Amino acid sequence: MSATLRIGCQTYSWEMRGKDWTGTPDDILDIVAAAGYEGVEFTNNTIADYGDAPQRFTEALQRRNLACAAFSFGSTGFTDPALYERDLAGAEQALAFSAALGVVLCLGGAASPSREAYDAKMAQAVRFYRAVAERGAKMGVTVCVHPHSHYGSLLESAEEYDHVMAATADSGLMLNPDAGHITRSGQNLMDCLRRHRARVAHVHIKDADVQNNWQALGKGIISWKTVLGYLRDSGYTGWVVAEEESDDARRDPVDAVTSNRRYLRSCGF
Repeated sequence: MSATLRIGCQTYSWEMRGKDWTGTPDDILDIVAAAGYEGVEFTNNTIADYGDAPQRFTEALQRRNLACAAFSFGSTGFTDPALYERDLAGAEQALAFSAALGVVLCLGGAASPSREAYDAKMAQAVRFYRAVAERGAKMGVTVCVHPHSHYGSLLESAEEYDHVMAATADSGLMLNPDAGHITRSGQNLMDCLRRHRARVAHVHIKDADVQNNWQALGKGIISWKTVLGYLRDSGYTGWVVAEEESDDARRDPVDAVTSNRRYLRSCGF
């Protein structure tokens, strides 16, 4: 059964600019709406004062005819036991915001500066993911893990994905696959999506070239008609959120996210 895919925009194009970005969440909302996206996904680093005011954020979305596609929370990599309580407190705030908006919460991938003591670090990440997913279930919030492929990622290979998903299966944790990160990690993208399809609750898309450099959608090696066609035809009903981290986005995030939306339309999405 085919489904109509909803296309959203992630705010990392602005977040990655750090102090070079001096705008507001409202500026981002205006840009995303003008580019023609249906929704937007903020992070705990870009939501600013709206993080304590979900009703005001909802009203800001409505004024622009946008939906909240998801909310994302990241902090330390979730692998250090000494930071567990701090990580959990931040995640609980993110759960409350997600519950108020009625959206999925995406948690960053397990990470550490090194892979030394890998098993212990991954066990700590699994502990964290399970705890947040279980809290989310009680609040009616679907919680996903979003593996990545940089910043000391410990969750990259097919075996690592399989391990985390198996270790959290009874907690309700779902998967937020990122097509670009899966590809950069050396996995076969379509195999990964098919293998975990039953746990996929939210999808990120970005492109990369053969040297693993981020590229605008359509300028890398990923076949988006294949990926998005598979999701549509498999009955996927969640959001597909475009996330842009290329050098083009660093120079001009407005043009980058606008061009991505135009490209997806040219592919029929």
